[in-house]
Amino acid sequence: MPRLDAQQLETILHESFPEVREGTWRIEAVEDRYARVRLPYHRSNLRPGNTISGPALMTLADTAMYAAILAAIGPVLMAVTTALNINFMRKPTGDIIAECRLLKLGSRLAVGEVAMYADGETEMCAHATCTYSIPPESQRGE
Repeated sequence: MPRLDAQQLETILHESFPEVREGTWRIEAVEDRYARVRLPYHRSNLRPGNTISGPALMTLADTAMYAAILAAIGPVLMAVTTALNINFMRKPTGDIIAECRLLKLGSRLAVGEVAMYADGETEMCAHATCTYSIPPESQRGE
């Protein structure tokens, strides 16, 4: 059972990262070791050729992983990305949906995968694997 619901999580993330503009992404759902995050289509995320840029997709993957972890363990804001690998598979257009599943959630390490789809499509446009370091209780600084 998640410790934070989608609305609580979105509020915490927007308060903790004020440089992220409203509307950049939206957390649509969280479940046990799972988060779904939407990146709305916006021209600021495009690259030449009118496709969503790689950096926008990497940010989305990282955000989905962070959301899944925080939903599961609570507001441990000092959890940090230690690795992110991404494969771009087809040209994405429109809103992008990222679905993150945590494959391992330990006391110090989390590993997950993120499948990204253009809204309404069944084929992935990108796939990422992520690893996060979770600080020990004594170093969380919350």
